[in-house]
This record gives sequence, C-alpha cells and structure tokens, in this order.
Amino acid sequence: QVQLVESGGGLVQAGGSLRLSCAASGRTFSASAMGWFRQAPGKEREFVATINSSGGFKSYADSVKGRFTISRDNAKTTVYLQMNSLKPEDTAIYYCAAARILSSRYGQYDYWGQGTQVTVSS
Repeated sequence: QVQLVESGGGLVQAGGSLRLSCAASGRTFSASAMGWFRQAPGKEREFVATINSSGGFKSYADSVKGRFTISRDNAKTTVYLQMNSLKPEDTAIYYCAAARILSSRYGQYDYWGQGTQVTVSS
C-alpha cells in the first residue's frame, strides 16, 4: 500500500511557476508508476503527467506539454511536478497518484493523495 501527501500548491500570477511535491510512504513506491491529475470546479478530473517507475519515461497532456515537467526521486520516495508559464486555466486541485503500470487513465491508479490547490490569477 502507498500513502501519498501533496504539497507546494498556492496562489501565483499568470506566467509564474510552482513546484508540487508528492511524498510517498510504503514499500512499493519505487516499483510504481506515478501520475499527476487535476480537477477544476465543475469539471472532471483530468490527466496531467505520468512517469514510469525508473523515471526514464514520461508522458504529458497536450495542454501542459512544454510547460510542466514531472520527475521523481526514488531515494526520497517523492515525485515532483514543476509547473512553468502558468495560465489561469491551470487553476485546479492537483492530485498525485500511484499505479502498477504507466497510464494516463484515471481508473488505472490505485492510490491517491488528498490534493493541493493551485490558483493562477490573471
């Protein structure tokens, strides 16, 4: 089992940057693919980025490609989401999640954090 705790959210102006962290506990972190999802008010949860267990493969939603970077440190059992050139439409609650396989599909993820709010002002 994996427990996940996100941090690093906040209020930032458009064009600014934030780095989200997701600290994981549990023995299976290094074997797990990790993903970031987000959910804006009144919208469904959507895929943002994912990274495989070794960190050697990453995939991004088209809406964040070139602006966001996912990474992981297995020694620290932490996954990160560096967000640059933020836009008001990036405003959402951001969740990290763990899965057995690399996927952009919500249903493939077994464990979820509680989420961290990101608000981008125009």
